[in-house]
Amino acid sequence: MKLGNQRLIRALAAGMAIAVLATGCGGNAESAEGSKEPAVVKWAFSLPTSWDPVTSRTGNDINTISLAYASLTKLDAEGNVQPALAESWKYNATGTAVTFKLRDGLTFTDDTKLDADAVKKFYDRGKTQKDSFLRDQLATVKDITVDSALEVTLHLAAPDYQIPYLVAGRTGAISSPTAAATDTAKLSLWPVGAGPFEIVDFVPESHAYFKKNEDYWDAANIHIDRFELSLAPDAATLVAGVQSGSIDVATLPARKVDEAKAAGLSVDIKPSLAASDVSINLNKEPFNNPKVVEAFRYAFDRQEFVNVLTAGHGSVTHQPFPDGYVAFAPEAEKLWDYDADRAAKLLDEAGYGPGKLSLTITAGAFSEAAAEVVQAQLKKIGVTSDIKLVPAGSSTWQNEVYIAKNPVLAVDGTIGRESPVQNLLATYGPEGIMNLSGPHADSAFLKALDVVRNTPLDSAEYKDVLHAAVVEGVKQSPTNYLYSNPWVVVSNPNLANLQILPSQIRWEGVTVK
Repeated sequence: MKLGNQRLIRALAAGMAIAVLATGCGGNAESAEGSKEPAVVKWAFSLPTSWDPVTSRTGNDINTISLAYASLTKLDAEGNVQPALAESWKYNATGTAVTFKLRDGLTFTDDTKLDADAVKKFYDRGKTQKDSFLRDQLATVKDITVDSALEVTLHLAAPDYQIPYLVAGRTGAISSPTAAATDTAKLSLWPVGAGPFEIVDFVPESHAYFKKNEDYWDAANIHIDRFELSLAPDAATLVAGVQSGSIDVATLPARKVDEAKAAGLSVDIKPSLAASDVSINLNKEPFNNPKVVEAFRYAFDRQEFVNVLTAGHGSVTHQPFPDGYVAFAPEAEKLWDYDADRAAKLLDEAGYGPGKLSLTITAGAFSEAAAEVVQAQLKKIGVTSDIKLVPAGSSTWQNEVYIAKNPVLAVDGTIGRESPVQNLLATYGPEGIMNLSGPHADSAFLKALDVVRNTPLDSAEYKDVLHAAVVEGVKQSPTNYLYSNPWVVVSNPNLANLQILPSQIRWEGVTVK
């Protein structure tokens, strides 16, 4: 597509700047404004399952697709909704329609206008495209109407005040309708959005390079000229990679925190929405016996998981939310305590005395260490077990655990969702991908979710009804959440003001010395 004059001038300037790049943020670059050398950041992380928000398949993708795309809203560190592409939004009196007012002058990186019509076309595509992964999330959206150039309304099948949360992630990451109409397959490999950066190079299974998007709505807070995203190397080489300057920032295994600090690197440990669990299947023996389910409530020493698997940097949890987050319900933490003797007694009452119960623990490579802790703790209550490893992130894991729900017990976890209700549905809902006991979900829990949907986010009652739904979800599910995994991020000391939010890492305000 032919660039406009202003964009062409900026592109030529960026090209000249890239030609004289320093080697990463260890150079003399200070910021995107007024520096002699471009500010460059090299992030070792992961690549998205698709660069098209409509066909992106995992919640983790928001970290990478948000480089090229901006969403209608965004979340702050406490999980509250803030304006982004939409400067405001308003519900009708019944909560069955929400109108988003866009900022004026927005454009995509192909110079297409980002207006109400572009938003409508994105959601129409999300609802109708055959390979869309947004269809389920948009199921309650009956229609989308353009009210003016800057106002678009989502009409809902029932009251749902969670929509501003929902559109803070992939579901709100609006793509260019021009690019989508031209070739959706290409869009999955070459993003065209209105985010903080514009892609300039992409090699699948290797890297994606970007330049600053001067037309981003918050470009004044982007101080990075060139952004280089690559696949994270083996954990054993991460610290050395940051020391050498080949990497500027990366997520770090908790056990390597001391090594990174000793090397003089910066380490940030922040809450994340990731939480690990022991998923239990009510539809299979022995967990069709309520006594066995109750016994497993008391079987796990959560603090040991925190100490062993997060080097003490995580936190104990009984729910799929971290402490300090808007959805975290303190009441859920008081339901059960670790009590191995009580667990063994309940098993005995259920007819499973010491050594009489044996089961298989299904785990991925990502959770093998956790599975070993589970195995050791079950042994203390008289349960023997073996560990079955399934390739992490593979179609085998997806099919066996999330679709067929074959395991009796699996070590798994959630990385969260922008909407608390969406997260609760994913973990506890009748069709929840992480509900190993699906379609089990009791009526009290589902009614509690409806109350949350019907409660405006600015209502004084919102937090109370949300916490009540979380408690209902925890109580009715046999799955035991064990510990929250924090973000552990290692970086070059020349990188400052990292924006590490529970839901994602963002780059506004980040500076390079």
